[in-house]
Amino acid sequence: MELAKHTPWTRSALAALAALLAIAAPAFAADDGEREALARLAHEIELLEPLIAEAEMRADPAARVRFRYDWLRQDLARVRRGILDHVEAPRAEPRRVAPLRGDYRR
Repeated sequence: MELAKHTPWTRSALAALAALLAIAAPAFAADDGEREALARLAHEIELLEPLIAEAEMRADPAARVRFRYDWLRQDLARVRRGILDHVEAPRAEPRRVAPLRGDYRR
């Protein structure tokens, strides 16, 4: 299409549309990139389970202060679920999130 054959209004509309697409396309690409990175992060959290199981197996059951592996697993599952909820949602709505325990010692 030759731009010279169009009216000034059509040329302005086409220019505005082109500018909008130039701005929006990278935003969509960035959003996709973020979603991919978050999905990888959720996968990496899942891959921690064998390491946690190994550490738990090697723990001294007679130790005075013990690490709470069950709490760690619950917190990691909560973080992973939050990431996946964001990745899978068309638009994340603000919501209350249960606090992490953070302290893994008894």
